Amino acid sequence: MRVLGLESSCDETAAAIVDADGRVLSDVVRSQIALHAAWGGVVPELAARDHLRAVVPVTREACRAAGLELADLDGLAVTVRPGLAGALLVGAQFAKALALATNKPLVGVDHLVGHLLAVFLARGGEAPRRPGFPFVALVASGGHTAIYRVAGPLERDVEELGGTRDDAAGEAFDKVAKALGLGYPGGPVIDRLASGGDASRFAVPTPMQRDASLELSFSGVKTWIARLVEREGAPSGQALADLCASFQRAVVGVLVDKTTRAARGLGVRDVVLAGGVASNRGLRAHAAERCASLGLELFVPPPASCTDNAAMIAYAGAARLVAGERDELSLSIEPRSRIPRATVKGRGRR
Repeated sequence: MRVLGLESSCDETAAAIVDADGRVLSDVVRSQIALHAAWGGVVPELAARDHLRAVVPVTREACRAAGLELADLDGLAVTVRPGLAGALLVGAQFAKALALATNKPLVGVDHLVGHLLAVFLARGGEAPRRPGFPFVALVASGGHTAIYRVAGPLERDVEELGGTRDDAAGEAFDKVAKALGLGYPGGPVIDRLASGGDASRFAVPTPMQRDASLELSFSGVKTWIARLVEREGAPSGQALADLCASFQRAVVGVLVDKTTRAARGLGVRDVVLAGGVASNRGLRAHAAERCASLGLELFVPPPASCTDNAAMIAYAGAARLVAGERDELSLSIEPRSRIPRATVKGRGRR
């Protein structure tokens, strides 16, 4: 089975062709980073307009790279939630038009399920190490941060164990980078600077570290950095590297702490990192060290599978098609995931 996946939930227009075994036959991503950099974040209207310009050429390139025509495909998959409404609409309407024109089966995919299954993708002809079901997964990105129990490849197999009450981890990285004058996107810059910094120099608070729940919070640590900059100004040189390292350690520490706590509490041996923040070298290293010390198996996709891509959407779609699931052309988009939330947004006791 060969499935064309389309992804347009935020600021990447992507198309990919993947088979049911997870082999990536093509994977094309058009990033909008340069478009949004001047604004310090994603502008929804600009994102939707750029998706509209890019979706046809990106899809053509994915077919060309795989050496396939649309007629050779066995199905179509498209991200329909969660994400920016205008951006999602471009991908969904285009996918429905393709399904109508080619008479191919169509399935909508939850973007978060795509991230959770990205670890199964086989890139470059090599079969990756793959976790067994059930596994515990951390999805950390610019828009989402939560810990899940994944019992199978379908949306109904996914259970949220705990999520962020406020900012996503990637959002905190971007906002701290903005406060420090490091530009957008901030995560890669902070990660690079942190590698040369002393993480013990600044007493950055670790958010919700002592909380027994699996809930997370990152607005407080972001505010702590902002107030430091207000009082003392943005540091430079070694002090900047040290502050980045201290901030990253605080965020990475609580992410790894709660993810491994969830795995041990459920008696699950396999742990997966997913989402754009899973490309962070500090997170990868700390998770590998902690999992090894606890006898857990860690699985981390390559960076190309962590950031938003259509290959993960195609694979998640293939799983639905194999299970006999299909969607009608009335398929609609939704800004929120349908995976039931275990975490209530906002402050206060639970």
